[in-house]
Amino acid sequence: MNNNYRVLLITEENFAQTAIIDLQQAGYFPVIESDVTLGFKKFQALEPAMLILDKLLFAKEEINICRQLRNQGSRIPILLLVDEETVKERVFCLEIGADDYLLKPYNKERLLNLARLYLEPAEEPKEQLRFQDLVLDLTTRQVIRNDKTIDLTMKEFELLKYFMTNSAKVLTREEILENVWGYDYRGASNVIEVYIRYLRLKIELKGQKRLIQTVRGVGYVLKEP
Repeated sequence: MNNNYRVLLITEENFAQTAIIDLQQAGYFPVIESDVTLGFKKFQALEPAMLILDKLLFAKEEINICRQLRNQGSRIPILLLVDEETVKERVFCLEIGADDYLLKPYNKERLLNLARLYLEPAEEPKEQLRFQDLVLDLTTRQVIRNDKTIDLTMKEFELLKYFMTNSAKVLTREEILENVWGYDYRGASNVIEVYIRYLRLKIELKGQKRLIQTVRGVGYVLKEP
């Protein structure tokens, strides 16, 4: 079995049973576990390519799982199942180390789109993107600034790559949502501001120059201060 297509779902069975059928038909190998402790043990044994966690099932326990994996250096895509599509939920996903979210009730198209996004990345050319002292390696998916490696989640990496492939160009919030998240702008959500704030915290350590500039009323641009 190809571990690159193995998906572990730690959630209640009503949601998972439908998702499993759709994932199998799309060529993936889903595994379900409804107990959080057993699910984490199964994760360690199976080494899946993607992990789907149910926020309500775990209450606060998913924080420990996500952060433990990130602290161990794991870059596995983690999706969080949530009941509401709000800025608060998106920020929560980001803060605990999850890459994205799935909204209940079950949405087949959303699940399979995320599976393709995170498990079947487009083949990248073997090259690096550079902007001043910031280097983004498209082959190893590493980010380096001043010889220091910066650990980014997949979504943060894609956001930074979009800025670096469009350096000096002012990008609107709508363009960022469409090209990084893959869906149209949905009103007054400040999810982009949240992600950019976290990205800045990671790439602008110890008084380093700000590279992502805010263009008030328009969007953002990657350029010198």
